[in-house]
Amino acid sequence: MKSKFLQDFKQFAMRGNVVDMAVGIIIGGAFGKIVSSAVSDLIMPVVGILLGGVNFTNLKITLHEAVRNSAGEVVTPAVTLNYGNFIQVSVDFIIIAFSIFLMIKLMAKLMNQKKKEEEAPAPTPEPSAEVKLLTEIRDLMEKQKD
Repeated sequence: MKSKFLQDFKQFAMRGNVVDMAVGIIIGGAFGKIVSSAVSDLIMPVVGILLGGVNFTNLKITLHEAVRNSAGEVVTPAVTLNYGNFIQVSVDFIIIAFSIFLMIKLMAKLMNQKKKEEEAPAPTPEPSAEVKLLTEIRDLMEKQKD
């Protein structure tokens, strides 16, 4: 029973679709990190400068100030709505989604091109010298009949 279960799991895990999906998830995760870094480290600082030196990750609305004791230590941290971070993550998402859209579109185009090449009929092979000679003889004999 146990070996049957393991055998079924191995068969499932080694199917092409599952392996392809796993590779896609791993590459997608790495791609997401690259795009997130590009957005937070390259794009958003430029956008912030263009908008007057704003750092989006620091934008927030304080709902409740931090509570401090007599020594000045924070007893209860401030409650904030970090909408700047939300803007940052939203821009990340839009850029990642657009990049993936472009990659899928490119892959689909390449797959269609590959299918067309596979479906294209093979060129008819040139007849051998014997067939050409026999065809000429036939044509000459038909001309002699006329």
